[in-house]
Amino acid sequence: MTPEEAVAEQERLRPLVRTATDPGLVVRHVAGLDVSYADDDRLAGAVVVLDADTLETVDSAVVPGRAEFPYLPGLFAFRELPPLLRALERLTVTPDLLVCDGQGLAHPRRFGLACHLGVEVDLPSIGVAKTPMGRFDPPAEVRGSSTDLVQDGEVVGRALRTRDGVKPVFVSVGHRIDLDRACAEVLRLCVTRLPETTRRADALGRAQLR
Repeated sequence: MTPEEAVAEQERLRPLVRTATDPGLVVRHVAGLDVSYADDDRLAGAVVVLDADTLETVDSAVVPGRAEFPYLPGLFAFRELPPLLRALERLTVTPDLLVCDGQGLAHPRRFGLACHLGVEVDLPSIGVAKTPMGRFDPPAEVRGSSTDLVQDGEVVGRALRTRDGVKPVFVSVGHRIDLDRACAEVLRLCVTRLPETTRRADALGRAQLR
């Protein structure tokens, strides 16, 4: 796929994104997804499924591979989707929610990795990023404080303080969930700054590459 074809694919799929929470959504199992990279073109797509109440790991899968698409701004998903989709296929526990290490609606075309992945597998999904794509005012220092993340005058996510006094993370909707619920789900996954889903998927991917 060329970069031009990738942009066209984003434009084709973007109208499928749903930004309302599924009626009656109960999150019992939540999956964290992350791709780790080696110094060459090797990568590993990792998925770790946690019990949402106890944060116990109940399933995981990791898929090694090589980058099949160049790193281009706004097209990051096309590098990470192939190994992540393969890893999801290997799970024995179906997650109720996907938490991606990346953006959702906080994207130039409002279709980041969390949106793309959620639409592809038709599951509720959230993007949780360490760096913002947009403007925001710093939230208060208390855990749970948040402020709007804004692009081109549109609210595309939130800067969310997950621990007292630590840097915020940046939450945006992926698919089949609203922003309030997304932030609430992220907060209950955070023992440290980042969700446990992200931390464990990152560790699994890095271990695969060592």
